[in-house]
Amino acid sequence: MSIFYRLRTPAQQGGRGTAVSVRVDVERPDDFPVYLAVGSGRRRMHLTTDEAWSLWRCLSEAVASLGTPPDYIRTDVPAHRR
Repeated sequence: MSIFYRLRTPAQQGGRGTAVSVRVDVERPDDFPVYLAVGSGRRRMHLTTDEAWSLWRCLSEAVASLGTPPDYIRTDVPAHRR
């Protein structure tokens, strides 16, 4: 069973924001249980558990250096099962 987490960025200039989603599927038959997608284009990546944790750590430090977090991320991101 897959679990999805999704959050959309705020809309820019009257358009829609960019969708960011992460799928976790611990029952996958390979070593890549985490799937990251940004937008509807080609920005997609399968990750191992160790890669996902390393990405999380690096992103958290890098993004924190940009300043105060915006209000739209101060929300719960519920898990959706499929």
